[in-house]
This record gives sequence, structure tokens and C-alpha cells, in this order.
Amino acid sequence: MFPTEFEFTLPKGYLDDDRILHRKGVMRLATAIDEIAPLKDPRVKNNPAYSTIIILARVITQLGAVSEITPTIVESFFAEDLNYLQNFYCQINGLESSSEATQPLNLELSTP
Repeated sequence: MFPTEFEFTLPKGYLDDDRILHRKGVMRLATAIDEIAPLKDPRVKNNPAYSTIIILARVITQLGAVSEITPTIVESFFAEDLNYLQNFYCQINGLESSSEATQPLNLELSTP
């Protein structure tokens, strides 16, 4: 059996509404539906880059004491943390990661 969940530590951390910092989390491997389901979301239809937010909300299973990871929470991550999570996602799922910090990573499946 191979691991399906991976621990991470955010460089900056997520500040919740009570100003509590959450840095340690767990991300699971993505499934096909994790990458397909966001395509039906109207926010993705209006802005394809938003799929990254939805995918990360689906695959992050734990973040400090936060009970549920939602797209709204992922939207409020600091840019450095979002970039870290995009690269971490690519790494654990065996996808190529982008080293260009100026371009957002598109987590959608692509054909070679």
C-alpha cells in the first residue's frame, strides 16, 4: 500500500476569524472527481483559475483546528501559502510543478 495523505506546514499560515494561526495540515491524493467536479461550478465557468481554489478545498483534509476547509477559507490564504500548496499538490500527485511564481498553477488535468 502507498501513502494517500501527506502532512504539510504552511510558510505563513491561515489566520481564522479569531486571529488564530493555523500552519500544519494534511492533504490527500486527488481523485479524478476532485479535478472534474469544479468544472461544473459557476465560479470556474466565470474564471477558470478558480478551479485551483475548489480543488485545494477538496483535498486539504486538515488544517490546524479548522473543522472544515471551504473555498472561502482557501481564498483567504496568503499568496505564499497558496503557491506552496499548489506546488505541494503537484508534487504528491506526480504532476509537474511550475517554478514561475508569476503565473498561477492550473491544477486541471492536461493532456500531454
